[in-house]
Formats: sequence, structure tokens, C-alpha cells
Amino acid sequence: MWTPWHYLGGKLWRLLILLVALLVVLTTVFLGQNSPASPNKIRGVWLTNVDSNVLYDPVQLKTAIADLKRANFNTLYPTVWNDGHTLYPSAVAQQWLGQSQDEKLGDRDMLGEVVNLAKEKSLRVIPWFEFGFMAPAESDWVKAHPHWLTTNAQGKTIWLEGGTIPRVWLNPLHPEVQQLITALLVDLVRCYDVDGIQLDDHFGYPYSFGYDPITVALYRQETGKEPPPTPELNLNQNCVSPDPVWQQWTDWRSAKINRYVQSLVPILKAVKPDLTISISPNPQTFSKNCFLLDWHSWHQVGVVDELVLQVYREKQAAFTGELQQPLVQQTKQEIPVVVGILSGLKNRPIPAQRIKEQAQWVNGHNFAGTAFFFYESLWNLEAETSPNPFGLRQQWQRLYQQLNADKF
Repeated sequence: MWTPWHYLGGKLWRLLILLVALLVVLTTVFLGQNSPASPNKIRGVWLTNVDSNVLYDPVQLKTAIADLKRANFNTLYPTVWNDGHTLYPSAVAQQWLGQSQDEKLGDRDMLGEVVNLAKEKSLRVIPWFEFGFMAPAESDWVKAHPHWLTTNAQGKTIWLEGGTIPRVWLNPLHPEVQQLITALLVDLVRCYDVDGIQLDDHFGYPYSFGYDPITVALYRQETGKEPPPTPELNLNQNCVSPDPVWQQWTDWRSAKINRYVQSLVPILKAVKPDLTISISPNPQTFSKNCFLLDWHSWHQVGVVDELVLQVYREKQAAFTGELQQPLVQQTKQEIPVVVGILSGLKNRPIPAQRIKEQAQWVNGHNFAGTAFFFYESLWNLEAETSPNPFGLRQQWQRLYQQLNADKF
């Protein structure tokens, strides 16, 4: 016989199921669970195509991945979007940009090679979408789509990277730009068995940009105000300005990028639900004020699974000071926070002792791991200036085996 209890009991059962489901969702968001494939301690390295031939030479690539496995690394961050090209064959890139991949790769599928070699050795592969909204000024597809670009207050599109290299910035508010970036990332995730994707602070743009007609018109519409003139801000002081009008303009622009990312991530997760969304920005104040990438807000809305914080500091006090900031300490309680350490550049060797001290400090303070920029400086660049390259390479391997051991 049916009674009101059956109705009430059924409702309570459904309510219980909903509460359990909600608990699972909240646990994932607030505790920042990694994908099942993620290791307990991340030991990562970036593979680049700048000052390095490792991605262009299949023999070097195979050797590098074997070296990294022996040195106890477990995560690779290979660049796949750099200098206006994909570094994997992409039908989307062919359609939108007129070229399927970097011509230096010929008809190779570099990313496919990385994935296959890494899977054989149980390494994670998280492709690094390095250039983000930045592009080389001389690209043919850039010249063919000037309406995709944002500008500075003088209407100029050129920004000099490092004070010398001409770059332009795609407008994150332009619908076609959003379609392009989304399509590239979806295509990558659909076509390759990767563990995640990584965005860095090129997924914003410099504070002096955003004065293009689309952005300005929307700002007027939503705030009733004109964008303020651009002040001279100091990168070494995190581009901080005491002007509240400027801060409102900064907050508004960064919020628009946040909104796009918040819409992008569910699309990627729909293709691969266990995909790790990794981001590798600078510390928060610099990242937001100088490049409009407010990673803390990204985290607050639950779209970040892994934060790899670039802390490239020479002095140990400056290095540890950044990592002791309250926001970093709070974030590492909520999601995995990996510390990016500079292991050297082509013309800027880093003493091994400094790298070791920084890695030791990180491993002693409950971070999720370390990532080193970049592979070439771990062995090859140092070996070029060594009277005994083979001995030095062995020394590096011993050092990184020690630094990255689970017991460390």
C-alpha cells in the first residue's frame, strides 16, 4: 500500500543522493584534487624550442626523455604553441592560421612522439601553451587579421619582448580570438592522450594594452567611464599604482580574461574530464598588475588544478619571501602548488648550489613539487662551457636524482 511515507522517503533518498553528489563536487573544488595520474610529488621540467633543439631532433628528444626518467623526473611540460605556430600537426591551425605547424618540424608529429615516449616511462605530459595571446608581429596570419589585436593608448600594436623582440597581443575579448584559442586547445586535448594543458601569464597581456575599440567600447558600456591614461609603472615594483581609477581599469580587464577562462575550462573538461588544468604564472601581484592575469581569481572559481609558480629569484631571501606570502601559503592548502625554479638560460648559467638550496627549501615546506626551467640548462648548455662535459653531465644527473627523490 502506498503511504505518505513512501513519498517522503523517496524525497529524502533523492535529497541524500544530491547531497552526496554535492559533497563530491565541493571536495574536488575546495581540496583541488589532482587527476588520478598525478604523482604525490611533482618533479617537472619544461621542454622548449628556444635555445634548444630537443623538440626538433627525434634522437635528442628520445635521449632527453630517457635522461629525465633516470634523473627521477615525472612530469614534462613541452611547449606546443610558440612564435605563432603550433608544434604539433593541427587541422585547426591550418584552417585558421594557414599552416598546420612549425615548418621546422616538417611532417613530424613531435607531440605524438613525446606522449608515446613518456607513456612508456610513466611520465606525465602536460603541453605548455606558451605564447597564449602573444604572437610575433611579423606572422602572416597576424598581418591578415589586424582586427584580432589589442593596442596601447597610442593605438600601437607592437610590444617589445625583452626590449628588443617585436610582439603583438591578441584581444581576449574578440569573439574570433576566443574561438581560435578554444579550438586549438580542444583539438589538442581531443587528438592526444595528454594528462593536462598548461597556460602561463601570456594568457593575459601587458598592462599598457587594452585600448582597442572593442575593449574600450565595452568598458564605456559597463562602467560609463573612459579608460585612464597609462601610467609609467615599475616592473620591479609589481606594476603597483596608487590610483584607484587605474586599478579599476586593471581589475575590469583582468576580470574579462577570467570570464573567458572560466568558460573555456568546462569545454576542455567535457572532452577529457580528468584533464589537469595547470597554470604557470608569476607571483600574484606581478601577474595581475603587469599582465592582467589574476590567477587567484581563476583558482577561486575552481578552474585551476595545479599552480606552477614561476619564482625565478637569484637571492635566497627573495625566493623564500615570495613563497611565504600569505596567498601562496593559503593556496597550497587548497590545490597543488609547484615551484618553478630557474636552472639556467643560454647566457645566464645558474650555480648548482643555488638551485640545490632553492629545491631543498621547497621540498622542506610542503609544496607539491618543483619544476625546472628548462631541460637544456640541466645538461647541454652547462656542458658547452665545461672542460669535461661528460663529467659535468653525470654531476647534474646525480644532483637531480638527489633533489627529486621522494625521500628528499
